[in-house]
Amino acid sequence: MCSILGIFGLQPGDDAAALRRQALEASQRQRHRGPDWSGVYLDEGALLVHERLAIVDPAGGAQPIRSRDGGLALAVNGEIYNHRELQDALEAPYDFTTGSDCEVISALYREAVVAGASPAGFLDRLNGIFAFALWDRERGRALVARDPIGVCPLYWGHDREGRLRVASEMKALADSCADVAQFPPGHWYDSASGELQRYYAPAWRDYDAVAGVAVGRNELRVALERAVHRQLMSDVPYGVLLSGGLDSSLVAAVAARYARRRVEDDDRSEAWWPRLHSFAIGLQGSPDLAAAEVAAETIGTVHHGFEYTFEEGLDALPEVIRHIETYDVTTIRASTPMYLLARRIKAMGVKMVLSGEGSDEIFGGYLYFHKAPDARQFHEELVRKLDALNNYDCLRANKSMMAWGVEPRVPFLDREFLDVAMRMDAKHKMVGAAGSGRRIEKEVLREAFEGYLPESILWRQKEQFSDGVGYGWIDGLKAHAERQVSDRELAAAERRFPVNPPQTKEAYWYRCLFEQCFPTPAAAQTVPGGKSIACSSPAAIAWDAAFAAAADPSGRAVAGVHATAY
Repeated sequence: MCSILGIFGLQPGDDAAALRRQALEASQRQRHRGPDWSGVYLDEGALLVHERLAIVDPAGGAQPIRSRDGGLALAVNGEIYNHRELQDALEAPYDFTTGSDCEVISALYREAVVAGASPAGFLDRLNGIFAFALWDRERGRALVARDPIGVCPLYWGHDREGRLRVASEMKALADSCADVAQFPPGHWYDSASGELQRYYAPAWRDYDAVAGVAVGRNELRVALERAVHRQLMSDVPYGVLLSGGLDSSLVAAVAARYARRRVEDDDRSEAWWPRLHSFAIGLQGSPDLAAAEVAAETIGTVHHGFEYTFEEGLDALPEVIRHIETYDVTTIRASTPMYLLARRIKAMGVKMVLSGEGSDEIFGGYLYFHKAPDARQFHEELVRKLDALNNYDCLRANKSMMAWGVEPRVPFLDREFLDVAMRMDAKHKMVGAAGSGRRIEKEVLREAFEGYLPESILWRQKEQFSDGVGYGWIDGLKAHAERQVSDRELAAAERRFPVNPPQTKEAYWYRCLFEQCFPTPAAAQTVPGGKSIACSSPAAIAWDAAFAAAADPSGRAVAGVHATAY
């Protein structure tokens, strides 16, 4: 995982040297994502800057990656997990210049161009997390694309001269592009046509395509095992995030089974770092820290549980908001402990971690899913949640960890696993649907992994991450905001913040901190709604009208479900 910055549409009259200096300065604002090395490519039509976090082929693999003939330049933020299979399937030899998993993108692009095919074809074959900008010098053509779910961030806009700019984080574009916006996941842009197009449109998005489909527990388990195994691809020390909840514990348990062998050579040799380390954080006495200890002991990881104080979290908030580039309440609450944890992980020499994001969006893990009236509406809400994930949990995990140069990977969002789990009829995911008598979310997933974890972990109730680190965290933030924001200020919020006006004092406080870093209307518009309350979706409100009055996104606020449903 790294950062990229691209400027396309350079003209003969441009001052290339000045533009290069400007691009380097802008890229430096996101260098925390790639502290290991910097690379620049410049020609008469394009400028690419890359800040590298070396995970695969750390001795080589420098970017931007040039083709042997110099015709292609590629800057990528991400990982391509199936790069070896894609290389083996190339119809014509390609002269690779690095050992990077990402260079296969150049090979696939060139093969598509030679065949006169659309790039959408090869993009749809990539299994990975990525945001990239590719420049074809011979054709004067730029190709920009983002992974299907939006695990890797990407922004774009136009500068005063009309040149297209792209970057991994908004802070590299906000002062030069008045129209800065998020580049949508699962899409690609081709400068040859000037069109933005979707390439990722799986059949399972439509409930009618999955109705009546059953997926066996063994098939589900094997699919996740394979996803975790794929994502252990690394030439540097790695670990797992372990909150003690179901999702992170499952990922950690599966990873522990493969950690002693080297994935890069098909498990033939011993891993370079055979002991798997796990990491958790919370306030003193937090539910997550206690549960993580139990899970780690069973899994056999070298576990590190870190405590932080409320004051330490409060002190970090302005920097957290600058890094994560949002004013969304839930995201900020959860990002702060994650940001502090990333700093601890970095200090221990670990550069990559596996995390459990995505499971709740695939299996309906949020507590309001208990209220879903039927399988169709349940499934449609899952698809909506997956579509929005890039603005919330993926944003939090990526930017909080990458603030300290630690790469997060998310096996539940592995493309192949998604295709297995999402083609299951949602009636099998609904609470109590398995006929076991248990009324708990994600029952089908828990049953698929019987024996992997202690019962207390395997059947632990859903906690929002910001709840699990300690209820005092959220309560303290709300109390602090009450002291920071007056009733009069909140009443006038719509006049000060016409884009997504905040509804609570806590939201108003975060919005003020965001505005200090990103004062433009376009920057404010990159945050959808500014309030990720699960129950605020139209579907959820239709399921239970009481959700419409919910003003707090904590899992504890889901009345009649949390701690009382079982």
